[in-house]
Parts: sequence; structure tokens; C-alpha cells
Amino acid sequence: MAIRQKTTIKIRMSGKGTSHARSEALVRDLSHVIDEPLERGGTNEAFSPTETAFAALIGCTNVIGHKCADKLGVDIGHLTFDMVVDFDRRGVLLMQEVEVPFEAIELTVTSDGPANIEDLERVGVETAKYCPIAKLYENSGTRLTVNWQKN
Repeated sequence: MAIRQKTTIKIRMSGKGTSHARSEALVRDLSHVIDEPLERGGTNEAFSPTETAFAALIGCTNVIGHKCADKLGVDIGHLTFDMVVDFDRRGVLLMQEVEVPFEAIELTVTSDGPANIEDLERVGVETAKYCPIAKLYENSGTRLTVNWQKN
């Protein structure tokens, strides 16, 4: 008997601020620390909130990329990521409201697998269709460029 997965679910998280700069987010039986660097009054124990959001794009691209590669029958091996973000910080500096604080993100995805560049580009096209974090950025107005390449 096949198990039918739900297509829409509720995800419940909780959290607490342990200082003015450090927070803990809790989900399932896991906790994740979010902090600010020393120069912004934090303890530098973890990624900042914005760095956490950027890391989510890397994680999502990795997971969805591998799912798409499997569906296409493409061996992408392991992936590495390099990211550059154009971040308009006027909002976080309380200078003025900024509608699209992350103006542009360029993500380079490098595969060490045997897939050729054409297959990697196919995987990239499929990944762009399904990665919810990429959709979040793109639909917020961020110019997202994801380049897939061979090692």
C-alpha cells in the first residue's frame, strides 16, 4: 500500500530571544541559534538573521537540486556553493524602509559528479521551478541568478 503524502502542511516553530542580539529557534527536537557578530553587539555564536536566510537558499538548492537530478537520471555528485548578495542595509540601519533589501543574489553551484554541463543546466532549470526558497527571493523582487557548473 503506497503512502500518499499531504501536499499542504503546517509547520510550527517557536523561539526565544536570549539577548538583544541572540535568538533560538525551535522545531521538532532541534534548536538553531541566530546571533549577530561582535561589532553589532552579538556574541558571534551563529549566523545573523540575514545570513541564516541566505544559508537557507544554499540548503534548499542542494536538496531540490539532488531531487531533480535523481528524477532526470543525472549524477551530479556533491555540490559546492559560492554566493554573493547585494544587500541594501538602509532598512536594518533604520534609515528608511526598503521594499527589496536583497537586491541581487548570485549563486554559483559547482558539481563534482560526472554530469556534463548540458545535464547540469537541465537540473538547474528544474531546480528553479521547485526550490521554495528561490521562489521566495524571486517573488520578493530579488534578482536571483543561479549558475550551474562542473568542477
